[in-house]
Amino acid sequence: MKNKLRVLCLDTEGGFGGSSRSLYLSILYLLRIDINIHIDVWCKKQGPIQNKYRDLGISVNVFPNMPKIRSVPLFTRNIFLMGKFFLIDWRRSKKFRKNMLLEVNNYDIVHCNHESLYWLARWISVKSDTLVAMHIRTNPWPSIFTRFQISVIDKYVNNLVFITENEKKTYVDSCGSEDKGVVIYNIVESATIAGISKLDAFDDDCFKVCVLSNYAYLRGTDRLAKVSNIIYESTGKTDILFVIAGKKILTKTMPGDLGNIAKNGGDLSDYIEKHGIGSMFLFLDHVTNPESVLSACNVLIRPSREYNPWGRDVLEALSFGVPVIATGKYNRFVKDGATGFLLDEFDSKTVAKHIIELSKNKEIVKNMGKQGRQRVEELCNGPDRAQDLFQFWQKIVEG
Repeated sequence: MKNKLRVLCLDTEGGFGGSSRSLYLSILYLLRIDINIHIDVWCKKQGPIQNKYRDLGISVNVFPNMPKIRSVPLFTRNIFLMGKFFLIDWRRSKKFRKNMLLEVNNYDIVHCNHESLYWLARWISVKSDTLVAMHIRTNPWPSIFTRFQISVIDKYVNNLVFITENEKKTYVDSCGSEDKGVVIYNIVESATIAGISKLDAFDDDCFKVCVLSNYAYLRGTDRLAKVSNIIYESTGKTDILFVIAGKKILTKTMPGDLGNIAKNGGDLSDYIEKHGIGSMFLFLDHVTNPESVLSACNVLIRPSREYNPWGRDVLEALSFGVPVIATGKYNRFVKDGATGFLLDEFDSKTVAKHIIELSKNKEIVKNMGKQGRQRVEELCNGPDRAQDLFQFWQKIVEG
């Protein structure tokens, strides 16, 4: 391609989530390789990512009314979200869309960084001549709403990037085209703890197990309450610390006591205090630089109810030489007994046993960490994956 490729990237998180961080690293490495490209970024949320883009010389703007919608497990919740989106959010985005129409034809491609932008992607495809690409970053719950979302994406988005083979399979299983899309693993920078400040709140005498995610029921952080009880009953000690880096908000619609605690104004820390060993938990809320957590922790745990051991938290932990405990069958990154422990199902007793085992054997932790770092350096290195993304965009433009 002789002319400069012009790409507008749409980000929904503003730096407050893994998809936003992944996009930033892709752009960072695209600017480091010798290619002819111009990239601008529009964000839905104001957040820490804007200054990072400005430091790179990237033009970045924030548009809170950028419309997005996703499918969720509960049927009634989907009905509510769809109604809210089309009756309120989509109408509210009229000014944003008018502004987009004035700008969008200045670009060769609009890259939607998350599948929740699917209806906006459809609108761009219908209203302009600009090509549309999209990142598929999650495995939505099987439902008529998911099939509708994927049917729209399949018809109106020119091509797709899946972050692993799992998202590709879910897409095809939900009536998406089998020949559409490429798999490009998320970029993870080669990490070292040198020069990274640990948070003052940490007790260096504790064995630290971290969670890097905002709370949601499907992410399963509440399961650690029972794990803490088992560890305490087994050892009589509280020198194992669960470090929870992420928002701890509960909603009233959550099942069981989670919803009850939310109705009384409580959050995840209140649930843990009631059902677990509260002194074994440290809640940090959102952390702008997760490196400061990973550099001080010994293990990362992903207690997800979705069996997805490949999120950005997993990749970044492995890049720091931090073993991972997760659930699922996909072992591209978390390989059982090699880079951590991979469980078919979340079993509190088994999880507690593995944590106790690792806390007593630093050599196992070190060896697992070394293998994990090697794995992500091979699969998730910046120059190669950025080149993959550039070639993906080129092929869309070249037809």
